[in-house]
Amino acid sequence: MRRAFELGMETRMNAPPRLIATPCVQVCVVDGESGLCLGCYRTLGEVAGWSRLTDEARALVMAELPGRKSRIAPEKLAMMGAA
Repeated sequence: MRRAFELGMETRMNAPPRLIATPCVQVCVVDGESGLCLGCYRTLGEVAGWSRLTDEARALVMAELPGRKSRIAPEKLAMMGAA
């Protein structure tokens, strides 16, 4: 029985990490007024805890992101090429 457990651990340790859906576009600049990343529109807390969220929680945040764009001043988005 112990050997089966050890083999299971080896399999998990050697398996490639599971891909996590992310809205990150490698533009990590946080707008001081809105508190949102100018690239993906997440908060710092969401960015920092992203890998610990469940798939369902990530999906909820991702569904909210398009609506958050309006919380950032258009001129700031234009500077980032996201207007």
